[in-house]
Amino acid sequence: MSGQTQRLNVVPTVTVLGVVKARLVGATRGHALLKKKSDALTVQFRQILKKIVSTKESMGEIMKTSSFALTEAKYVAGENIKHIVLENVQTASLRVRSRQENIAGVKLPKFEYFTEGDTKNALTGLARGGQQVQLCRAANVKAIEVLVELASLQTSFLTLDVAIKTTNRRVNALENVVKPRLENTISYIKAELDELEREDFFRLKKIQGYKRRAMEEQLAAAKGFAEEQVAEKVSLQKGISVNAAHNLLSVAMEKDEDIIF
Repeated sequence: MSGQTQRLNVVPTVTVLGVVKARLVGATRGHALLKKKSDALTVQFRQILKKIVSTKESMGEIMKTSSFALTEAKYVAGENIKHIVLENVQTASLRVRSRQENIAGVKLPKFEYFTEGDTKNALTGLARGGQQVQLCRAANVKAIEVLVELASLQTSFLTLDVAIKTTNRRVNALENVVKPRLENTISYIKAELDELEREDFFRLKKIQGYKRRAMEEQLAAAKGFAEEQVAEKVSLQKGISVNAAHNLLSVAMEKDEDIIF
């Protein structure tokens, strides 16, 4: 139906009406819950967006500091500082692990860094530039912290964006399609049931009228038969004709007198 919300193709009965009403109640509750979920996700989405903006603003300064620290370390310790560091480092001391955080039924991935093993090596930069190497290491550790936090926020941001869009589509579908369709179906069933009730009432009235007329006809026929029997009896007893007996009975009925046989 163009320009109108369609209704379900159902049989208009009381049972179906109860089922559709139950579905409407479920759709209303589901719409309310999804709306609350969408609001909660939107609040979390905005908070993450603010954190992303602040983290990106601080990341520029931190990355600049780490870059200058690396340049200073190379200047003090020499260009071969890279080979010296790689020789003294066996395994990575900073690692990243992931976990999940549940926000209104949506699982958001969270990344966090942790240290494992010895984080310092006293032999690195022992010849020269040891202090600058340690400062460079601290600056780059700070940069890694910011990058891990930003990666966590960006991943949560994208996940929430998809979840909010999906939830809003469901909310709009329930609000603009499912609920109006169920309401139109309920209105249609009620109208059909009212029409059937009026038809039943009209049919019962007609049947009562037919029965009343049939009963009146039977009573009239019985009365005529009784009058005919009485007229024949009076004509035999009085020795008059049947028509005269009828006239006599009519006069007696008008005067409300009893006829003596």
